[in-house]
Amino acid sequence: MFTNLRELITSMPNEADCREYVAKQRWENGKAICPYCGCGRCYNIEGGKRYKCSDKACYKKFSVTVGTIMEASNIPLTKWLTGIYLITAHKKGISSYQLGRDLGIAQKNAWFMLHRIREMLKVKGKSKLDNIVEIDEVYIGGKVSNMSKSKRKKLRDNGDSYNTKTMVMGMIERGGNLKLIPIGSSNNLTAIHPVIKENVDKDAVVITDSLATYKGLKNDFAGHEVVNHTENEYVRDKVIHTNSIEGAFSLLKRSIIGIYHQVTPKHLDRYCDETMFRYNLRKMTDASRFTHSLTNMEGRLTWNALVGAKPLIKVMPEKKSYYNKVEVHSGKKQVLQILEGEVIGKYDSISEAAKANNTSYTNIQMALKRGNKAVGFNWDYA
Repeated sequence: MFTNLRELITSMPNEADCREYVAKQRWENGKAICPYCGCGRCYNIEGGKRYKCSDKACYKKFSVTVGTIMEASNIPLTKWLTGIYLITAHKKGISSYQLGRDLGIAQKNAWFMLHRIREMLKVKGKSKLDNIVEIDEVYIGGKVSNMSKSKRKKLRDNGDSYNTKTMVMGMIERGGNLKLIPIGSSNNLTAIHPVIKENVDKDAVVITDSLATYKGLKNDFAGHEVVNHTENEYVRDKVIHTNSIEGAFSLLKRSIIGIYHQVTPKHLDRYCDETMFRYNLRKMTDASRFTHSLTNMEGRLTWNALVGAKPLIKVMPEKKSYYNKVEVHSGKKQVLQILEGEVIGKYDSISEAAKANNTSYTNIQMALKRGNKAVGFNWDYA
């Protein structure tokens, strides 16, 4: 149907053509299925702009974007499809500023659009790597020496000067797929073994560098080969090396340094998903990769879920005929400090726990979120 971006735009110049194309990609033969009840008997209304379920128990109206990453968006489908093509085709991605200029939308809208597309590019379901698997880690984050004086002082005061980067585990099956998994703080080496076991088949032969944390992997897998970079060993027997995973890391780092410039640990996993998608489908043409991405459009990412904002709910006051919007506050949660499985401390909030242990709020928060350690302890909510 099309082989490049220009042909995509000219083949679907209006909303009607885009709706028809999305319907064919989403449903078999373009026949609508109700996203609310799953009924396959739906008919067109409003000149084809929307559908209506024929099941009397449902009878709801919906558009082709309901239940997808494009749901509840005022951005036209013509711009959505162009944005999806750009992010899946560009080898190192595209910034929200550039995408906003290309599509004629605000930068904030482009940023939200990109993250919703990354949600679509995420691998659904779990699979394990096999055969020969190269494993390495990379650290993403800014250098302390490049930070402002006030930020450096804050890091020193909180004892976080060596905890500014996020470690990303990289695993690649030789000639196969890539996995990039953010783990957490730069000193969180204890999480390496569980991540490897979860993502690599026990019958695989793993190849790593000489990092001491990798010791013991031979007990969990069919074999473990070590490349000693400290002794200038990079390839042994033309097979034992970690060059493939290091090459994949370069794509992630180049996209961050050259395109996005900086990313927060909160959203780093989405940038890893984007890099994995393009790498694992690197042998496809741009048009085929675009079409393949649309097969995974189900599922909506809301703004509140993305930025962690507190939602607004509607409450019907007594004896009144209108709704009031009331902001929901979750309240402070008590935090437990755990050492070797035993609770040794209890705090009324994350802030109190951070202050008592001379660390930052974010450090405790990330440990709670990811299940890793902070300042040498495990943390959990009471």
